[in-house]
Amino acid sequence: MPDSTPTRFAYLGPEGTFTEQALRTIPAAERGARIPARSVAEALDAVRARTVDAALVPLENSIGGAVGVTFDELSSGGPLIITEEVVLPVEFVLAGRAGTTLEQVASIGAHPQASTQCRGWLRRQVPDATIVDVLSNGAAAAGAAAGDYDAAICAPIGVDGHGLRVLADKIADHGDAVTRFVLVRRPGPPPPPTGDDVTSLAVYIAHDRVGALLAVLMELAVREVNLTRIESRPTGEALGRYAFFLDCSGHVAEDRLGEALRGLRRVCADVRFLGSYPRHDWQAVAGGRAAGSGSARRSDDDYAKAAAWLARIRAGQLD
Repeated sequence: MPDSTPTRFAYLGPEGTFTEQALRTIPAAERGARIPARSVAEALDAVRARTVDAALVPLENSIGGAVGVTFDELSSGGPLIITEEVVLPVEFVLAGRAGTTLEQVASIGAHPQASTQCRGWLRRQVPDATIVDVLSNGAAAAGAAAGDYDAAICAPIGVDGHGLRVLADKIADHGDAVTRFVLVRRPGPPPPPTGDDVTSLAVYIAHDRVGALLAVLMELAVREVNLTRIESRPTGEALGRYAFFLDCSGHVAEDRLGEALRGLRRVCADVRFLGSYPRHDWQAVAGGRAAGSGSARRSDDDYAKAAAWLARIRAGQLD
């Protein structure tokens, strides 16, 4: 693990956000110092500057998709690695100051991910209200309390802390939505393999090479590495230039995944290792079996047997 057990944690603030709620599920963070940051970039920069030991930031939502700024920040600047993930059920409320009624709401502060997940409810209940984008659910609650707008879409834990009242609860269009958060630290050895791990990568393909993305996928497929997620993000260099963010089942310490990483480094313009870490128990959060669960160890055993067979052939020891 990087450094020692962390005691100082940054998170996407202010207080009362889902990120704070997710952070407090980590025992070391519940005992340690929790420091709100104004943005994902600020939280991650605090890790790089060593003013905190770790930062928890949102990565993706089951409805709204990827949190683009997190991917952008992880792929640029000083390297950081993911050491843990947390998956949290998400429940939104519409809250306003005392005396405000739903009929009076003309403006609503909301994080873009939040308003996306409540789009249908907003269209039905407050079709004429203006949605004001803010940096976090906590900031939405704080802005509503300050009178910057009439109401806020926020987490239930943000209501009391800002002196608001709930105008409507359970306003998300999908009641089973979850958000995935990642704990990010400075580079160091990753947590040891558990047999059910995730490895995250940012890969940059050679844009002048035909079939470059297919070559990336083949490096994984031929080694039976299960690709559980792929997301493209523009690099900012030019129109049509993208980086691809991959989540794979397995751990960098495993032979088959190590071979796949070597292959990717050979065929890609660049590869950034973002971490190998235990898979969160998604089954307990959202029901059903977690993607890729249980397949990593069998695949690695098969790969090791094949590697041993090849070594015997090279040594002249034919079966």
